[in-house]
Amino acid sequence: MDVSILIVNYNTRQLTLDCLRSVYASETEFTYEVIVIDNDSKDDSVQAIRQEFPLVKLIENTQNTGFAKANNQGMAAAQGRYVLLLNSDTVIQRDTLQTMVAFMDRNPITGASGCKIILPDGSLDKACKRGFPTPSASFYYAFGLSKLFPNEPRFNKYQLGYLDPDQEYPVDCLVGAFMLVRRETIEQVGGLDETFFMYGEDIDWCYRIKQAGWGIHYYPRTTIVHYKGGSARRRPFKIIYEFHRAMILFHRKHYRKKYNILVNGAVYAGVGLKMLLALLTNRLKPIRPASMPSSSGGVEVKS
Repeated sequence: MDVSILIVNYNTRQLTLDCLRSVYASETEFTYEVIVIDNDSKDDSVQAIRQEFPLVKLIENTQNTGFAKANNQGMAAAQGRYVLLLNSDTVIQRDTLQTMVAFMDRNPITGASGCKIILPDGSLDKACKRGFPTPSASFYYAFGLSKLFPNEPRFNKYQLGYLDPDQEYPVDCLVGAFMLVRRETIEQVGGLDETFFMYGEDIDWCYRIKQAGWGIHYYPRTTIVHYKGGSARRRPFKIIYEFHRAMILFHRKHYRKKYNILVNGAVYAGVGLKMLLALLTNRLKPIRPASMPSSSGGVEVKS
């Protein structure tokens, strides 16, 4: 088996079906399997997937385990030389698997790779190529300096906005919506850190992959579409909490010992302030309709 495709589903029946249709429409010489991990969906996702895609391996959880743990369950069952984390709210192109697996085969020192990801309006999903969220990079991003100086590398170390999205190059981290990882890499560094319920686990994984000496590469020779969920509408408190909690977890795990108490205190205060502003802004947004799908990996569609 060449590649095991892991898709975490949580109440995203139609999105997941569309994603699976795009996967099975792939034109590739490589063999693949699809593993769907369902996080106790309350819609009829499982029944619909089983009916339309009988070849899919289904793991049915009895509770919402989160994005990291669910993907780790999939990895434990995976047989491929590569593992692909793929969000349920994505649609891949016919050449995506062929292009990305062939790239990895040509580059044995690359532990993980990602393709170009665009949003439904055609704009770039900037999370598909990123630098690590160091205190300075996070500050410039969180408080708008990266937008004020979009072509200045110093202020754009997180989203790498100064780099051409149509060119390939090594990066620090990719996004869990599409991440192709070598099995040998996983065996060396382990799976996703389940301390992260959702958000941040992809950055943490990339950090550990690079620490282990593997390369991480952005390869925009194929493109997928990422249908991010409901950003213009009010989000549940848990979404906002987990997003900011992930920032604290990552900093404590990888950066706390590298900086003094003043820098660490500033980081925690900055995250707290950002969370407060996010909560206030969120209150001004309309309430999400009950019919809107809520999640692929945690509580709503993972960004």
